[in-house]
Amino acid sequence: MLRESLNRRGQIALVLFLVGLLVAIRAFEEQLFYDPFTAYFQSDFSQSLYPDCSKLLLFGHWILRYMLNSVVTVSLVYVVFKKKDMAVFSAVLLGVFLIVLLVLLYLLLNYLDESHKMILFYVRRFVIQPLFLLLFIPAFYYQKRNS
Repeated sequence: MLRESLNRRGQIALVLFLVGLLVAIRAFEEQLFYDPFTAYFQSDFSQSLYPDCSKLLLFGHWILRYMLNSVVTVSLVYVVFKKKDMAVFSAVLLGVFLIVLLVLLYLLLNYLDESHKMILFYVRRFVIQPLFLLLFIPAFYYQKRNS
């Protein structure tokens, strides 16, 4: 019983550490990542043009940030559920979502006019924030509970 209690405390500490990593990625986003759209979307962007930026650098930093968030997300799924297959499934889904989101971002920035600003806002948000974590944990919990 004591061993189980210590194991549970270690699991809670690891979850808190991983959540702290997500908070740190968010807190230091301006120092760590190149993203002129952060300031753009914080301003009144409805009447302004997209900011000038290096698209290669921008996509590189978006991918880096998505990967960092994904590693923490997969780690959290594994720590919470202790099932390797759930973590692998999460990683595969995150990879597929990355490809889909990057294609959408590329199309929005290069081929669609700027009347689609809100779509760009939300697609970009899925890339830079760990929103899939908020979907995976309840979905896997529901699945585990019903099986």
